[in-house]
Amino acid sequence: MDFPIPIPVQELADQIGAELLGDSTIQATGINEVHHLRPGDITFVDVEKYYKKALQSPATVVLINKQTDPPPGKALLIVDDPFKAFNDLVWRYRPFRPATAQIAPDAEIGEGTVIEPGAVIGPQVKIGKNCYIQANAYIGEYSILGDEVIVQAGAAIGTDAFYFKKTVEGYHKWRSGGRVILEDRVDIGANCTINKGVSSDTIIGAGTKFDCLVQIGHDTKIGKNCLFAAQVGVAGNCNIGNGVTMYGQAGIAQNITIADNVVVLARAGVGKDLEEGKAYFGAPAQEARIAFKEMAAVRRLPDFMREHRQRD
Repeated sequence: MDFPIPIPVQELADQIGAELLGDSTIQATGINEVHHLRPGDITFVDVEKYYKKALQSPATVVLINKQTDPPPGKALLIVDDPFKAFNDLVWRYRPFRPATAQIAPDAEIGEGTVIEPGAVIGPQVKIGKNCYIQANAYIGEYSILGDEVIVQAGAAIGTDAFYFKKTVEGYHKWRSGGRVILEDRVDIGANCTINKGVSSDTIIGAGTKFDCLVQIGHDTKIGKNCLFAAQVGVAGNCNIGNGVTMYGQAGIAQNITIADNVVVLARAGVGKDLEEGKAYFGAPAQEARIAFKEMAAVRRLPDFMREHRQRD
């Protein structure tokens, strides 16, 4: 998530009541959780075994709950509860804005776009030219749609990330500071759901088409000209290449990378990265040609055992 303008680190320290260590001239340009860090970002760490990873990350400002030596060119903000401070900053700079009208007054709608009755267009949404938003679709706050995008009835674009921090009191909800971006000529089927990012953007690449009832998790990036059949589910923080095809009920675990032109066959369960240009099947998914050979071998097993007993 980017800030509208860079924020001096001393100003951030004052806002959250933190002790500042390190370079006091730094200006933060964004805030991100660990999977999406860039130079200029704020992040947090509250478990000592992860201190090194956070301090050596691209982040420029680290919220931390213990005094330690700041690396060169970084600033540390010492607070009792780094997660709360992080979440409070996201709330401050990406405040919640509920929908109060069918089309928010500050939404930008391009020429030739059709929005049917019952569709809700949230605050700060930008929709390009010649789009078609069907009845009862929901386009949540800060979402961006390119030109010639179709969102069918009942689809929900920009819902909250399913992302919680476990504490002794229970699960604490993260503020979803990211957005959903649908590039040009994307088609979204009826009753699909696409979660906005926790801190970065969930992106659906140009020309990609979804059947009905597809679920895309937070911060996932999907390439161009992909085809996803009904009931495909993709968890958060995945990176999916161009020209990928997923057949019905395929499921993708979190933090998976799928290379270009992969085919994931129906009901496959993907739990590891997939290589370019190959087809995969099964749960756990493996190359389809290997999976089919194994299935054929299993079918022949009773005959093999019968023949073996007869020889004995």
